[in-house]
Amino acid sequence: MRFVPESVAALVRRGARDPFVVQTVRATVAATLSYVVATWLSSEPAPLTAPLTALLVVQVTVYSTLTTSVRRVNSVVVGVLIAIGFSTVVGLSWWSLGLIILASLVVGRFVRVDEFVQEVAISAMLILGVSQVTTQAWDRVLETVIGAGVGLLFNLVIAPPVWVDTAGESIEDLARRARHLLLGLAEELGRPVPVERAAERLHEARRLDQAIAGVDGALRQAEDSLRLNPRISEGLLSRLVLRTGLDTLEICVVVIRVIARSLTDLAKRRDPGERLFPADVAVALEELFGHLGGALVSFAVLVTTQVSRNAEEAEQRLAAELAAAWACRENVAHLLLRRVQEQPEGWQLHGSLLAEVDRILDELDLEHRGRRLMEELDRAAVANRDRFSRFAALRRLARGERLRPRRRRPREEAA
Repeated sequence: MRFVPESVAALVRRGARDPFVVQTVRATVAATLSYVVATWLSSEPAPLTAPLTALLVVQVTVYSTLTTSVRRVNSVVVGVLIAIGFSTVVGLSWWSLGLIILASLVVGRFVRVDEFVQEVAISAMLILGVSQVTTQAWDRVLETVIGAGVGLLFNLVIAPPVWVDTAGESIEDLARRARHLLLGLAEELGRPVPVERAAERLHEARRLDQAIAGVDGALRQAEDSLRLNPRISEGLLSRLVLRTGLDTLEICVVVIRVIARSLTDLAKRRDPGERLFPADVAVALEELFGHLGGALVSFAVLVTTQVSRNAEEAEQRLAAELAAAWACRENVAHLLLRRVQEQPEGWQLHGSLLAEVDRILDELDLEHRGRRLMEELDRAAVANRDRFSRFAALRRLARGERLRPRRRRPREEAA
């Protein structure tokens, strides 16, 4: 019995760090508070529209809240008004339900709620089911505004969880899967490989390529959680580091799939029982693939690490793996050149294999990574400057000031 409180405390601490648990608690508390406020201000005995709206609003990040809350509230209000109008005239039946869905979807297109057209119909059906006959439209609208207001304030006062760790885990998992595939390919280089087995490795590489879509979804969620979040001081830099890191890994995964394709074609050229590569070349390639896999994992750890000391350690490991990989690559190049001179018919596949390895090493290079990140930062700075300049022009117009004509540059005047 003595260990029960400690176990409960450990469970609570673990849950407090879990974004899913935090988001669940936030949504529950916001919906409950909106219901309490609605019972004070609304005359409805069960103002369920308020917690429904709060639940819809509080489930998103601060950035998504500010950019989409107006459309959400608009869709809910339109659905509420449609439901109240139908319940007053015809009530709830099978044909009125179909008619209200049709009307909600059509009206939703005209009121410009964009991706929330379905929520117009959902809100209408929910309201129609909660209260079949009512003339108190303003109470329902008031409940919607209460729920939206509570949800917005909840997101601003208690910021939503930052999903960077989740996105980082997805990126690191992708890199580890790529490393596992490279090691699997390396183990079969010095042995006879049936074409069916090589094709299985190729399908595995294609599945890894398809998994990038899931990682991209997790990263998009993390990017939204960083925007306009008061707990994040360098949100732009964090977003660009993760995004450029995933772009690099995506290129590497595509190249690994091409490597699997080349090895499959090589297996088709070999006779049954013949090894893909001679023993010395296979050992060198296996060592090279091992360092490539290690560099991929080190790169993923580097782009997902937030602490500077850990980032330095990850950068050192990546530099060591890349140096070892380049050394192995030179050894493999000499060995393959010797084999090609003896058997020139396979030089295309051997050359393409080296080119694919070079592409991965170039993408993981630290200098290449630094240049890419600086380019993205410059592009973001230019976009922000253009955005703020447009806002400044609007402010001058609002104050009644005349806009200054754009000064021509010397080149334009000469032209």
